[in-house]
Amino acid sequence: MSARTFTTSDFDFALPPELIAQHPAPERSGSRLLDGSGEALVDRAFRNLPTLLRAGDLLVFNDTQVVKARLFGEKPSGGKLELLIERVLPDGSVAAHMKVSKKPPPGTVLRMAGGFTAELLGRWPDAQGPLFHLRLSGDAYELMAAHGHVPLPPYITHGDTAEDAARYQTVFARNPGAVAAPTAALHFDEALLAEIDTRGVQRAAVTLHVGAGTFQPVKTETLAEHVMHRERYHVPPETVQAIADCRARSGRVVAVGTTSVRTLESWAASGEASGDTGIFITPGFEFKVVHALITNFHLPRSTLMMLVSAFAGYDRIMALYCHAIAQRYRFFSYGDAMWLARE
Repeated sequence: MSARTFTTSDFDFALPPELIAQHPAPERSGSRLLDGSGEALVDRAFRNLPTLLRAGDLLVFNDTQVVKARLFGEKPSGGKLELLIERVLPDGSVAAHMKVSKKPPPGTVLRMAGGFTAELLGRWPDAQGPLFHLRLSGDAYELMAAHGHVPLPPYITHGDTAEDAARYQTVFARNPGAVAAPTAALHFDEALLAEIDTRGVQRAAVTLHVGAGTFQPVKTETLAEHVMHRERYHVPPETVQAIADCRARSGRVVAVGTTSVRTLESWAASGEASGDTGIFITPGFEFKVVHALITNFHLPRSTLMMLVSAFAGYDRIMALYCHAIAQRYRFFSYGDAMWLARE
């Protein structure tokens, strides 16, 4: 399989728009789980996940917390604009996407809804960078919490509500900084986690602050020409130890979500427990850490479609997606999930 040359079109598929989940399931663990680990595909309920786990396995979650990163405001001329804070920088300034009819020049002070201001300093990470560099007139995290909106994905058509504030967030989120949820982890509730614990399955956490680039389709037909977005990650020492212990007892490292995969494989490739990763996982990639994966269904032509194809095999993934569409699974962030074994 790795000898095949793939193009972006290979990861395209037709999805009926009504299968894009606009709201979460009534209960977190009430979604469906497509078991793609065996010869036959099996339709399961997500709350039955513990039956697929073994004593000694290690579940690795991404504990990032989604911040209310969408902010609205206007230019001095009165022109409306929208900011999406991609990251808060070490000096307290921010890097953001800006949606506006005409880009204002550096030095412009923007009036933001909620009564604060944002001074445009320039571009980020350099003068030609894709993001805007701004300084808010207060603590960025406090201003987002008070005046921001949940940064729902572009395919969710309603404005953010109290339901989104609660459900577009995992039950174990603790490190603020993401503008998109690690969606496979949204299916876990406290009761399910407790049942997993009783089965002798261990748990560990990593942090990857998911960026808006996760939703972008690959626009180049040749995969090698795609410029991957970068995201901040951290693998704590206790997780490094938990992985070593799991290996020693011949357990499986089970990644909850592609963001956990990206974090673990970035750490394995670089030897760095913290940093920025632009890892681009495509078929032929040699996985060093992860044995099994829990993941939602991904956008056509996306880097995540390429990642899961690298993990479970391209033909297997395309068969899973055909089955999921035929069986009316719910897709994307608020949708259903898959259980995958490494090819």
